[in-house]
Amino acid sequence: MVEVKNLFKKYNSKTVVEDVSIEIMKGKITSFIGPNGAGKSTVLSMISRLITRDSGEVLIEGKDMGKFNSNELAKKISILKQANHINIRLTIRELVAFGRFPYSQGKLTKEDWKYVDEAIEYMELADMQDKFLDQLSGGQQQRAFIAMVIAQNTEYVLLDEPLNNLDMKHSVQIMKVLRRLADELGKTVIIVIHDINFASCYSDYIVALKDGKVVHNGPTEQVINSNVLKEIYDMDIEIQSINDNKICVYFT
Repeated sequence: MVEVKNLFKKYNSKTVVEDVSIEIMKGKITSFIGPNGAGKSTVLSMISRLITRDSGEVLIEGKDMGKFNSNELAKKISILKQANHINIRLTIRELVAFGRFPYSQGKLTKEDWKYVDEAIEYMELADMQDKFLDQLSGGQQQRAFIAMVIAQNTEYVLLDEPLNNLDMKHSVQIMKVLRRLADELGKTVIIVIHDINFASCYSDYIVALKDGKVVHNGPTEQVINSNVLKEIYDMDIEIQSINDNKICVYFT
């Protein structure tokens, strides 16, 4: 379990995360939702130690994040940021292999390549794995980066808006993969997501943030309702339920 206690973050004089405390349940998908500027990505980055926190605690299975060395943490947590820029020319397969660096330090074993192959298959990239990243569409590149995260084989998988640049078909594919990672492999998935429909259909828990604060936090069915979403987004929202999946229709 991930425990976040009283996180604060300021940039200059502006507070962007204020007294955030949440618990992330193990083996489940937890989605961070909220409007732009709510602090979602900042909280995710502090959980992963990509950015420092001004105050507060982040505990992984009871151990303070600061007590993990970098390689130890990389075997525990993997993260995919919103923007990923690589200055060298790589194929998909070479990129995915980077996910094994915490284990192999660049000298991949047969077991490492097994994880690479499985991740490529998971993301349905086998037929294009020898293509260079600069030959791919934005959506294909995103799938390759997610495959790299899967190859890292961590207990905790953090993704910051992984559906960016993806069409509907591939967005569904990504969310189904994340669901499988939780259900079949017991991974704990934490995701920043803007699409409320995908959040409602695939998440076990939802953390709703606004103005740097947690305004609602709990099981999906408790958070995805018209009154809560109106409070978060300042607009009227109607919820229709189809086969137990929530479909959100927005009204201004």
